[in-house]
Amino acid sequence: MTDTTHTLTGWSPEAVVFDCDGTLMDTESHWQDARNQVFRDFGIRPAPGFAERAKGVHYVDCGRLMAQEADKPELAAEMTGSLLHHFMVQVAEDPVTMPGAAEFVRRLSGRLPLAVASNCPLQVVESSLDRAGLLGHFEHIVVPSEESPGRETVRPKPWPDVYARAARLCGAAPRRALAVEDSMTGIESALRAGLRVVGVGPRPRPEDAARAGLWVSVLNAPELSAWVDSWPAPGARE
Repeated sequence: MTDTTHTLTGWSPEAVVFDCDGTLMDTESHWQDARNQVFRDFGIRPAPGFAERAKGVHYVDCGRLMAQEADKPELAAEMTGSLLHHFMVQVAEDPVTMPGAAEFVRRLSGRLPLAVASNCPLQVVESSLDRAGLLGHFEHIVVPSEESPGRETVRPKPWPDVYARAARLCGAAPRRALAVEDSMTGIESALRAGLRVVGVGPRPRPEDAARAGLWVSVLNAPELSAWVDSWPAPGARE
């Protein structure tokens, strides 16, 4: 069931840029488990709602948030390192795709350029997609520049940088590219970059869901499939 008015009808993208965590790969539970483990390791009980506040946040910023939660900002670097370690152990053991994600990616692959824009370290994104059999479908993977030393400065979401760069690498103006996202942090990033958005996952508050041109519960939702079927064939675009 569609959760927002479908404002993308009559429009089709020239490139599609996907988020990874929670959109392509079912890793949000891994991040949550990793955060919980760090809190346990440091003997900290987080305040209610912390998981939602941390969703989609770059892991370095999450480490800082966790240190603030403990009222020990001096532990930010140590908690960040521990968070990433626990997450990478879990994701290596359990690389599971989100419902409909693999099917949707394969459906679009070869039809138009595909990219990934993620707040995760490049190694995590590449290894997760590779183990899921999806890595070869993406022409570009863009992560914050601190995860890719030597590249131009790319700030993490909710800054627009990862989406703006991904669209550009795909050869599309941002206004002609589509973002596929599950978090409000990511949606903010994509909208600030000028992309249109399909939101996926559990329905957020109405005012948040309305920020996406279309919101679906899974990527094999019939209304999303029907819209993709309406796109012009390759070479037939304006």
